[in-house]
Amino acid sequence: MIVTNVTTVSGFLLLGFSDNQDLQILHALLFLLVYLLGLVGNFIIITITTLDPQLQSPMYYFLKHLSLLDLSSLSVTVPQSIHNSLTGSGYISYIQCVLQVFFFTSFAWGEVGILTVMSYDRYVAICLPLHYEVMMSPRMCKWAVSAVWISGAITGTSYIATTFSIRFCRTKIIHQFFCDIPQLLKLSCSNDYLEVVGVIVFMAVVSTACFTAICLSYIQIFSTVLRMPSAEGRSKFFSTCLPHLCVVSFFLFTGAIAYLKPTSDSRTALDLMLSVFYTVLPPTLNPVIYSLRNEAMKTAIRKLLFPDSFHGDKLVLPYC
Repeated sequence: MIVTNVTTVSGFLLLGFSDNQDLQILHALLFLLVYLLGLVGNFIIITITTLDPQLQSPMYYFLKHLSLLDLSSLSVTVPQSIHNSLTGSGYISYIQCVLQVFFFTSFAWGEVGILTVMSYDRYVAICLPLHYEVMMSPRMCKWAVSAVWISGAITGTSYIATTFSIRFCRTKIIHQFFCDIPQLLKLSCSNDYLEVVGVIVFMAVVSTACFTAICLSYIQIFSTVLRMPSAEGRSKFFSTCLPHLCVVSFFLFTGAIAYLKPTSDSRTALDLMLSVFYTVLPPTLNPVIYSLRNEAMKTAIRKLLFPDSFHGDKLVLPYC
C-alpha cells in the first residue's frame, strides 16, 4: 500500500491489516467469504420471518429487525475494506468517512436497542405469559422497533456532529480498516474532542443500563425456568434465550473495550481483533446462533430451501 501525503487532502488513509499485497488479497477473500455468509444468513431470516405465517410472533418480528440491522452494519464497513485490500489503496474520502461513522454508530446502537427489547420480550413471554398478548401487542412492538431505529439515527447524528467538528491537524492515517471514532480522535491536536468523549461516555452509560436491564430480565427468567416441571419448557429456554445472552455479552463487551481503552499510535493486532469481534463477527454469527437451536426456524428454512419436500406443514422425506 502506497502511503501518500494525506495531510494535504481532505480524506483519510485506512491502513487496514497489512501492507503486504499477498496478505491484503487473503484478507479480502476472507472478508468476502464472511460478508457473503452474513448476507445470505440474514437475508434468509428476513425472508422467512416475513413470509412464513408460523413466524409472526413478536420474537420473530424483533429477530427480523435484528437481521436488518446486522445486514446493514456489515454492508457499511466490510465492502469498503474488501475494495481497499484488492486495490491496494486505503484512501477514503471525507464524506465517505462521515457516512461510515453515521451509519455504523446508528446500526450499532440500534442493535443494542433491539437486543434489549428482545430480552424484555422473552421476560414477558416466560415470566408473565398471561399478560403477553397485551404487553407485546402488535402496536407496542411497532412502537418499540420505531424507537430503536429513531434512537439509532439520533446516536449517529450526535457522533458525526461532534466527531467532525474537531480539527484534524495530524497526519490523516487511521490504524483500522474503517473510520473508527477512537482512531479519528487521535488526529485532533487540541481539546476540541472532549464533546465526542462526552457522547461516548453517555452512550457507554446508556449501554450499561441496557445490559443491566437484560441481565435483570434473565435473572427473572432463570428463576422462573428453574421452577418449570417440564423438561420441554427448560429446553425451549436454552434454545432461544441463552444464545441471545451470549450475543449481547459478546457484542457489548468487545465494543466497550474497543471504545474505552486508550488508543495506540501504531497498528496493533489487539485493536484489529477487537474491531473484527464487534463489527464483523456478531452480524455474521447471529443468523447461525438464532436458527441452529430453534426448531421453528430450522423448519422454516427447510421449507424455504426445499419447498417440494413439504406437504402442508409436514415434512415429506423423499424416497432414497
